[in-house]
Amino acid sequence: MELTGASAIVTGGASGIGAATARRLAKRGAKVVVADLKEDDGQALASEIGGAFVKVDVTSTEEIEAAIAKAVELGPLKALVNSAGIGWAQRTIGRDGEFSSAHDLDLYKKVISINLIGTFDAVRLAATAMSRNEPDENGGRGAIVNLASVAAFDGQIGQAAYSSSKGGVVGMTLPVARDLSAVGVRVNCIAPGLIDTPIYGTGPESEAFKAKLGESVLFPKRLGVPDELASMAEELVTNSYMNAEVIRVDGGIRMPPK
Repeated sequence: MELTGASAIVTGGASGIGAATARRLAKRGAKVVVADLKEDDGQALASEIGGAFVKVDVTSTEEIEAAIAKAVELGPLKALVNSAGIGWAQRTIGRDGEFSSAHDLDLYKKVISINLIGTFDAVRLAATAMSRNEPDENGGRGAIVNLASVAAFDGQIGQAAYSSSKGGVVGMTLPVARDLSAVGVRVNCIAPGLIDTPIYGTGPESEAFKAKLGESVLFPKRLGVPDELASMAEELVTNSYMNAEVIRVDGGIRMPPK
């Protein structure tokens, strides 16, 4: 799928995997809307790649619509990459047998709201805009890539909320791809493994911790880098025969219980 002259949206695009993806799509000729809550980083990246920044909380339908409106101003919306998300770790029950110490239900709902519902909201709205595009020679009008996690398959102790949300992203891939085939919009999903993003911090202790984590990867024994994920996102956007797939990009890791 050709991106030159088209627009793209990357949610969570101001840092990490999202930023790397925004850079790759811009190099392919897209005008990229960086949709994120981080205004300074988002504005800086948008200026760097010749795109635009829109402040977006993915739990707000109105803010997602604003990002889509900005993208359509720049060119026909051909690509959406959903990279926005949060993590949370808490065991399902506490140690004292009290209801009050069980997993915080509001935090569970928050993770689902951002990671799963926010992803689907962006998908349904962006796909609606894509359906208005003129089809290419393959009948294609756009492509969507959603970021899940290996936690969708190998959820660790304490990851009930996170794994539930990412499992939902995996689960929507095929039915949504089937829905959108009628208008020539492809849908794929990436399940990243352990990726070196700012969540791990910086400094010698952080580097030692990341090196220890890397030992659990099959090969290569290190954390992945954002551009390795962005490379797959670019392929899934531009390869017109990739559809309805969930691809692990994880160095072969299978996460242990803890």
